[in-house]
Amino acid sequence: MPVQNDDELREILELDAIAVVGCSATPGKAAHSIPEFMRKRGYEIVPINPYADEIFGAEPYDSVSDVEETVDIVDVFRPSEEVSEIADEAIARDDVEVVWTQLGITDSEAGERIEAAGKRYVEDRCLKVEYQRLMG
Repeated sequence: MPVQNDDELREILELDAIAVVGCSATPGKAAHSIPEFMRKRGYEIVPINPYADEIFGAEPYDSVSDVEETVDIVDVFRPSEEVSEIADEAIARDDVEVVWTQLGITDSEAGERIEAAGKRYVEDRCLKVEYQRLMG
């Protein structure tokens, strides 16, 4: 069952490094403005977008599997039908503690696999909204 408890969400928001799958290079898009907001709050943002050359001054990775840095949270800005593959990549990494899907993005089967692997799953919630509500 996805994380619903505010105390647990606060714990998650105390983590540092967020890999953003579908991070956008286009200002004004949610997949750009939300990671930018989190970056300005001190989070390390690791952009993942195989089609962009640069986001936030860094070359984005093509996939979660390609990320060289340590990642605590995988934040998903991709359609629900892509969550399963992203979840599998996150599960394969020892460092990832949480997979978080943004508003409107759901995959209960992937969520069950994530939780069975000992990781937490946050579904259909905006990282920025939850940060502002709980931390800010």
